[in-house]
Amino acid sequence: MKRRSFITLLGGAAAAWPLAARAQQSGGMQEIGFLSNGSPRDMPLVTDAFREGLKESGYVEGQNVAFEHRWVEGRYDRLPRLADDLVRRRVAVIVASFYREALAAKSATTTIPIVFIVGTDPVNLVANPDRPEGNVTGVSQFNPSLERNRFELLRELMPKAGPAGVIIDSTRGRPALQTKVIAAAARVVNRPIQTIHVSTENQIAGAFATLSHKGATVILCAGGPLFVRQRDQIEALVTRYSIPVIYDVSEFSVGGLMSYGPSMTDTYRQAGTCVGKILNGTKISELPVIQMKPKLVINLKTAKALGLEVPPTLLARADEVIE
Repeated sequence: MKRRSFITLLGGAAAAWPLAARAQQSGGMQEIGFLSNGSPRDMPLVTDAFREGLKESGYVEGQNVAFEHRWVEGRYDRLPRLADDLVRRRVAVIVASFYREALAAKSATTTIPIVFIVGTDPVNLVANPDRPEGNVTGVSQFNPSLERNRFELLRELMPKAGPAGVIIDSTRGRPALQTKVIAAAARVVNRPIQTIHVSTENQIAGAFATLSHKGATVILCAGGPLFVRQRDQIEALVTRYSIPVIYDVSEFSVGGLMSYGPSMTDTYRQAGTCVGKILNGTKISELPVIQMKPKLVINLKTAKALGLEVPPTLLARADEVIE
């Protein structure tokens, strides 16, 4: 991924050069800094999509751009140090996956362009999403109506289902707000819920066991960085407990019943496109925050295994059907 050199903070101090002046620096391989709560094994899911977005602007990894990864892996105490490290390297752009990472990057530099990828309200990252100020823009998966839409889809698919279990990744940004939004959405459709917050691998397994024991007829996984890292574990638990699971990102539909939310690969492709434009000299103020649209994915194979009949009207609205 390429972009014009942006000279950053020297020795951690705020640099005085404006973005436009730094953007005119050229020559040599440009570095894109990644600050992510994932781990190296997570990235193949989205890195190819990010490369595709970059390529639209003429940037190819290994030819004119290089990636510098800094992995948080759930250890949030490392965030300030990792963000500062990317600043000291004078990377051309910082791509911050997830909300806390984006806040850390924003705190570390006011000069290096930052492209965030978040699933929560980016209000604390950029005040005016339509015309961002400063050095921050990005891609948002946040949509306050999504939670209600998921419960409405659930009611259409399983009208006689009993209580729903909700598993929330408490390591994601603003989990308390998400809990409040989900509870309000459930009340609108008169669906009783039991919510469990998790922050470790063992807690995910325990949440499935608890909700199954207490009679949850369906589980909603409200995703975050922990769920991305533990995707294989969650799919194994879905199989073990034979319980319908609804996800909030489309890539998790394999093994589950349904997902309604933005695509991670589409999101990272858009982020790559944004970074490519920055490298070609586009100003942050000219790059509105991209709002991703949700996709409805239904896994017919899982539905049949669970003895569920998917209404034709619901299938007709699906963006993708897994058979």
